[in-house]
Amino acid sequence: MLNPDFPFSYDHFLAHPAGLGSVPEEQYGTEVAIIGAGLSGLVTAFELMKMGLKPVIYEADQLGGRLRTAGFDAAPHVVADLGGMRFPVSGKAFYHYVDGLGLSTEAFPNPLSASTSSTVIELAGAKYYARTEDDLPEFFHEVARAWRAAINDEADFAAMQEAIKARDTATIKRLWNALLVRFDEETFYGFIANSEAFKQAGFAHREAFGQVGFGTGGWDTDFPNSILEILRVVYTDADGGHRSISGGAQRLPEALWQEAPESMAHWPAGTTLESLHSGAPRGAVAKVTRAPDGTLEITERCGRRDRYAAVVSTCQSWLLSTRIDTQESLFAPSMWTAIERSHYMQSSKTFVMVDRPFWKDIDPETGQEVLSMTLTDRLNRATYLLDNGEGKPAVILLSYTWNDDALKWLSLSAEERVELMLHSLKQIYPKVDIASHIIGSPITVSWEADPNFMGAFKANLPGHYRYQQRLFTHFKQDELPEHQRGIFLAGDDVSFTAGWADGAVTTGLNAVWGVMNHLGGACSPDNPGPGDKLAEFGPISLDEPALVEDDGTGAIQ
Repeated sequence: MLNPDFPFSYDHFLAHPAGLGSVPEEQYGTEVAIIGAGLSGLVTAFELMKMGLKPVIYEADQLGGRLRTAGFDAAPHVVADLGGMRFPVSGKAFYHYVDGLGLSTEAFPNPLSASTSSTVIELAGAKYYARTEDDLPEFFHEVARAWRAAINDEADFAAMQEAIKARDTATIKRLWNALLVRFDEETFYGFIANSEAFKQAGFAHREAFGQVGFGTGGWDTDFPNSILEILRVVYTDADGGHRSISGGAQRLPEALWQEAPESMAHWPAGTTLESLHSGAPRGAVAKVTRAPDGTLEITERCGRRDRYAAVVSTCQSWLLSTRIDTQESLFAPSMWTAIERSHYMQSSKTFVMVDRPFWKDIDPETGQEVLSMTLTDRLNRATYLLDNGEGKPAVILLSYTWNDDALKWLSLSAEERVELMLHSLKQIYPKVDIASHIIGSPITVSWEADPNFMGAFKANLPGHYRYQQRLFTHFKQDELPEHQRGIFLAGDDVSFTAGWADGAVTTGLNAVWGVMNHLGGACSPDNPGPGDKLAEFGPISLDEPALVEDDGTGAIQ
């Protein structure tokens, strides 16, 4: 996902034989605290360990963060991915670790994808069955053409994709920097509503686009968000080519925890993150402060205190002011503003296990599969059918919803959710008794209700680019005062591609560079890192008017 804000080739950086860099030998064994054992935290810890540093990971709950996989009580080997579940092949930094750790992947059954045998779109009570896009009525093709025309005519889609594929950073930045100025304060809905293509098509086409969307399904819950967020997705092909990790997404963070790298500085062969932690990470963090000796002090909720040369925080940024007592002077006021203004998406999923993939049965009257991957304007919004292979129970993701749609489920129990979801699906498939195939208890999640997350992922609102630029570039600290150095932010919400695991990986690599630089290390001249290239083609700063004190007239100048 060569992001236009900072088109640095992290995959090339990772693959280079010179490695990511080194620290002076006198720093070997230096402890660096990592807050959060999600993907970003574990990538950061893994790479710092390879440099000869000693990462000390703190985790409030379980390894994996939002790459969380749950097994069904009746059959623990049958799993459901509660957070990240589908990963675009364009996320090459992410797949560097997936492939390097020997994890297998399989095509994810998105609507109308090659791995999905049939898709049903049901809007306003009308049902459309399709094996491929060609089976859909002309109306849906008009919607698709309007979207393609909008991003081509208004946002240089074809030219940007060509530049990204060629890794032509000069062209990427020329195109993107002009779009930033133009669209920083534009919503996703405003973009499509103001485009000539959708103006000509009319409201019905915009409405259907919100319900059905592109690639992964309906996008109307994203309509209030910045159009820049959506452009980043489509430019980098994050909306298609999705694969899932066999056995569940949590296998990746678990593999990072258990993997012994082939070559490491300082540490003996066979060293793993797990062995450095005697089998378990430290507990939840309660407080982060600057100690009198200039180091950073972390206090666990149980009261234990330890001091570190550097700290990397990979938890959702809100937690630094809500769950963790973070000394204010560690960040500039403008950084605190950026942290507090983060806008998180709510998300809900409900899974059931079924005895077999019965949806493959053919209705003798219609010749169609009895149940399909479903997009609807009913409560469920999206229903996915997950086949685990021969001789295993299958899984149905009854409902995958966002924001307002997710909040509708928040107060309901898992059983109440399933009851309502089955009722909605019964209106679409009146002859199918889904309940008769369900085994055991459902699995459900509402990420906004988890106190360690408070939301699924970040999605910037219009005008939030400045905040994201501050968060993303904070890892390069040369110009910061001493009392603000040594604490680094990472995680997908710090990236420009929040919600995608590739952003968790790349910001973790930014933090690795930051810690290395902070401790007197550097990258090989043959393999410059993200901090070495940030000034050359990093995210630009948009002009901001200076604010001064009230001059006595009541006006702010």
